[in-house]
Amino acid sequence: MFDLTGKVALVTGGSRGIGRAASLALAKQGAQVVINYVSNEGAAREVAQAIEKAGGKAEIVQFDVGSGDGAEKAIAEVAKRLGRLDILVCSAGISIDGLLLRLKDEDVERTFAVNVKGSLACARAATKVMMRARAGRIIFLSSVVGEMGNAGQTAYSASKSALLGITKSMARELSSRAITVNAITPGFIDTDMTGGLTEDQKTAINSAIPLGRTGKPEEIAAAVVYLASDEAGYVTGQALRVNGGMYM
Repeated sequence: MFDLTGKVALVTGGSRGIGRAASLALAKQGAQVVINYVSNEGAAREVAQAIEKAGGKAEIVQFDVGSGDGAEKAIAEVAKRLGRLDILVCSAGISIDGLLLRLKDEDVERTFAVNVKGSLACARAATKVMMRARAGRIIFLSSVVGEMGNAGQTAYSASKSALLGITKSMARELSSRAITVNAITPGFIDTDMTGGLTEDQKTAINSAIPLGRTGKPEEIAAAVVYLASDEAGYVTGQALRVNGGMYM
């Protein structure tokens, strides 16, 4: 099951956190993985080397998803060079937290530039390739706070909510070409973005999660592999919740 042999997958933000776990998991199932990074080339190469050491195929590509034209051009070049692009995982994202009254316009603009406009630019570039192939998988990484909200994360929550609307609309637009579009809404996951929490904050968060713990990047990566596979061919326009029961 979940055999991705012969498929090409591009993972934005693939050098760390959930993106890193997704890159490794997709490669383990046989996909050739293109790992996107913005500035940390060393981390991206480490992921690619780990994949190759395990017998898989991987390469890295630098671009900032927040630069729409640059992202679209880079993805088009990857697809042309490799001859195909079967899977796009939009994992790159940023969180600039703060109460709304303290949020600066530039913070909101940067959040939406990366999380929303960047995802749209990548999806648009991938769609052009997938429509010609009449097949494809597009997976957006949204968030549990995009569904339930969270104090101090108004801009981030709004950006992640936007991805859910994008998912549903794109699913309707692309279904006739056998392209599925889905989102994953992770709960609190052990990544760099949650690494700065204090022990008191972590205790408070865990108390709000029925399973009583934060999640692992690998648990989100497993959902990515499923949605990328042929077995999920009849799943589109959905938000798959992987949050330990935090939001039901």
